[in-house]
Amino acid sequence: MAGAVGEDDDDIIATINMVPFIDICLVLLIIFMVTSSYIVRSAIEVELPEAASGTSVVPTTLAIEVRSNGEVLLNGSLIDLSQVESTTRSLVEAEPELQAIIAGDRSVDYGRVIDVVDAIKLAGIRSFALNIERETGTP
Repeated sequence: MAGAVGEDDDDIIATINMVPFIDICLVLLIIFMVTSSYIVRSAIEVELPEAASGTSVVPTTLAIEVRSNGEVLLNGSLIDLSQVESTTRSLVEAEPELQAIIAGDRSVDYGRVIDVVDAIKLAGIRSFALNIERETGTP
């Protein structure tokens, strides 16, 4: 009986109280679940399945390609580098949360891709990603 008058308090405690340990584990689990939703995932090109009711392009994403010969394509249309900023600026005015994905050919001059990045940043795009392919054999 707890708190009995004749009970000796000098006994060895042979049990472990697991309640505080479980409480801490549950708090850590909740923190992990909440913070994991804020992790930014990198944009990696994947081959998606096809559906008759699907749309082809997400409307808030701007696709920019820099080909090996230096040509720039904006949403699939050939455009001069000097026109990228003005065209992108008009798109940003219509959609302020516009994002861009830049795909540069492996053999293109690095400075050409940086020129495209500068042009879209000057046009007001705050979020962009560089499209890559994962190497095979890399875990």
